[in-house]
Amino acid sequence: MNGASLPSGDFPAPADFRPSTGTMEEWNAAYVRVEDYLRAHRIHNRLHQSRLIQRILGQAAARHAAKPALSPTVLAAEESARLMEAWFGAMLERPGAASDRLATDGRVALLLCDGPARWPYAFLDERAIPPGFRDAMREGVIRAGPDLTVSSMVPRPIDLGPIPDVAGDTIESMERWPVLRTLALWLALVAILAVLFRLTR
Repeated sequence: MNGASLPSGDFPAPADFRPSTGTMEEWNAAYVRVEDYLRAHRIHNRLHQSRLIQRILGQAAARHAAKPALSPTVLAAEESARLMEAWFGAMLERPGAASDRLATDGRVALLLCDGPARWPYAFLDERAIPPGFRDAMREGVIRAGPDLTVSSMVPRPIDLGPIPDVAGDTIESMERWPVLRTLALWLALVAILAVLFRLTR
């Protein structure tokens, strides 16, 4: 952008947001990405959206000025995730927790307590947390279940009752009497043909 300000008609960026690097199209895309990110978290209050977008894009612009080769959209997304992770860690009193688990627990807690609707200006604001909001967030946190315990299982023989004995005696009888075995096979074949005949009529 080389110091030029963004035209006010492209997106409703705050008047004091004037990044020194990047193009208008790049920052426009970054703005849309952050706006969509906030909407995904049910932040629909336009005034609060504007404040958060200005804050996030300002941090992304400072990083982009140091490394202009990076994408403003990627930087804005990274700043959004970083800010949210730090805020969830402070709200849930879990600083330094694994980012994936913290982000999941934080989002679920935020939705369960209906935070965006009940406290529309509190999201990502560390300065003035409304009374009850922090407690509501903590109550909505997913609690991990008890640790898994390893138990030893001794293999036991399967008790099928008299079925194996009866089946064994039947097979032995058929082996001793070839005629009986042949008759049984023919009866099975006839039964199959009868079933097929009935099904095809």
